[in-house]
Formats: sequence, C-alpha cells, structure tokens
Amino acid sequence: MPQKAQIKPMQQTRTFTDKVLLVLKGLAMGAANKVPGVSGGVVAFVAGFYEEFIYSLQKINYKAFILLINGRFRSLYHYTNGRFLSLLILGMLISYFSVSKILDYLILHYELYVWASFFGMIIGSIYYISKDFDEWSKRSLLFVFLGIIVGVAISFLEPAKENDNLWFVFFCGIVGVSGMTLPGLSGSFILILFGNYVLLLVDSVNALYDTMADLIVLDFSFINDADRTRLLEVLLVFGAGSLAGLVTLSHFLGYVLKHYKKDTFASIIGFITGSLGVVWPWKEKIFKLDKSGEVILDSQGNGVIDYYDRYFPTFTTAETWLAIFFIFVGILIVLGLAWYEKKNQKPAKR
Repeated sequence: MPQKAQIKPMQQTRTFTDKVLLVLKGLAMGAANKVPGVSGGVVAFVAGFYEEFIYSLQKINYKAFILLINGRFRSLYHYTNGRFLSLLILGMLISYFSVSKILDYLILHYELYVWASFFGMIIGSIYYISKDFDEWSKRSLLFVFLGIIVGVAISFLEPAKENDNLWFVFFCGIVGVSGMTLPGLSGSFILILFGNYVLLLVDSVNALYDTMADLIVLDFSFINDADRTRLLEVLLVFGAGSLAGLVTLSHFLGYVLKHYKKDTFASIIGFITGSLGVVWPWKEKIFKLDKSGEVILDSQGNGVIDYYDRYFPTFTTAETWLAIFFIFVGILIVLGLAWYEKKNQKPAKR
C-alpha cells in the first residue's frame, strides 16, 4: 500500500546544489517558525521534504542512544539521516540570528504588508497541497472540515499571562515546537496563547545573543547578572522541551502517516486553511493593561499583545491595494518555489 511505504534517507545522493538548497529551506523554515501564525511545517510540506523530515526525527530513538553511548558516531550519523538533519538545522540556526532579525524589523515598520505576504503564502500552500490530493471522499472532506474547525478555534483563543515556571517552560517547548512538525499549527502563536512568546522567543533569545557577544570578547560579567542567567536557564529548559517534543511528535506523526496517510493529509489541508484567521492582514493590536489601565511592557519596552481585533479593509486607500498586491506576491513565491522543486526532482527519478 502506498501509505505504508518507507521514506528512504537521501543523504547519499544529494549534490552540492541540493545541500545548499536544503540549508536555504532550513533558513525559510526557521524564519516561518518565529512568525506568529506561520508554520515551519508548511515550508517542509510545500518544499517536498516533510516526510523525510519526520522519518529522520523518528530515528532519534533508543537505538540512536545506544549508538551514541558506544561511540559509534559514524553509524549514528548514517542511522539518523544526519546529513539531512544537520544541513536543515544549520539553515534554521542561520535564520534565527539573521532572517528572523530582518523579519522583526519588517513587522515593526511594514506590518500590514508582511502579514499580507504570509497570508498569500498560506493560500498558495493550500492550493499547492490540495491540487495533488487526488483521493477526495466523504471521509477526507470530514477530516478537512475538522482541521478547519480546530485551526479557527485556536486562532480565536485569548492569551494567558506570562509564566516562567521551568516545568511550564518545558511544556511550552514540547507544544511550541509543533509548528515544525504540524503544518498549519504555528508554534509561535501557541506560545502567544500560553503568554510566553516574549519570554521564550524574544527575551531569552536576546539574552543568548548578548551572552555570545560577551563570550567573544571574553567578558564573563554576565555570570553575576541574575536576570541574564535566569533567562539562559529558561532558554535551556525550553530547548530541552523542544527536543522532547520533536522526538515524541515525530513518532506519532510517523505512525499516522504510515497507517492513515490520506486522513492525515486531509487534516493538514484543513488545519492550514483554518490558520488563515491567525495571519489575516487587517487587524489591530489590543495590548494588555494593568490595574491602572496602563499598557504592560515587556523587558524590551514593547507592549504585550492581549489579542487582535480583526476587521475588513476599505478599498478606497492605496495601502489596501498594496497589501492585496503583496498577497499575490506571497502566492507566487510559494507556487514558484514548488514549481522549482518539482523541476529539480524530475531528473532524480530517472
């Protein structure tokens, strides 16, 4: 049966160009994971490496642990499809300290157009995934509908308060990493709902960035900075939770992809469709207020978002039409990348 076929690791057949493209895909995946409402899993799905990604993560298991403690690093590297994962992770790390910083700037100064672009990218992703799903039935339509309901429901939940309890931070890591493995579910948006987006993806990452800068110049004064060391501790626990989430979710997804591939793909299509509400471009930020009615600020001096008030645009302004233009740009980016990926895959099948 097609849905029970194993995904073979491709690390022995990749050319130098393939490796560079894989790093770029990791870069795109990392950037998408940081933007609330956008899922890195969609990048993996549209770019054609989602199943290999899940397959590789499944290999981080007990056997891999035995290979590690026995010092059989070459066998471990091959068993876990190490070349694929290392190139992808390299791209994500580069993204985290480069592209994501650019995105922060663009969202700050051109927020409407950034959201419009991502909105278009998701529309393009839905079209691309749906057109290749040729086994529509009442059952698959039901799973699409259920995916839409869950996606829409999540987009209208109200955020909780920030909580830096380490057990909760570990749980945030498990759930927040879902954006990498579940197309349509934004890990960043889930962290906003949990109230810990600023703590985990802004404050703690900035603390790590500042610490690395200090270490380069051999400045160890941060050791005596209680706030910095606490944020580094939070980031370490969050990272451990993310790793645990990647491994457990990949095994679950590997199982459902193997036994219920059509239902899983139908649910993903619905889930991505439901997530459109999260990235709707026309929305107003509503900030959290304290008891005196003042806006609550994070450690960077920015207002903490409580929720978004979505509205329908007027078509009498140039801003609206420019945003619509960027929606089409987003659609064309996804379809263009998908076309390029398919074009490059054809020779490999001969």
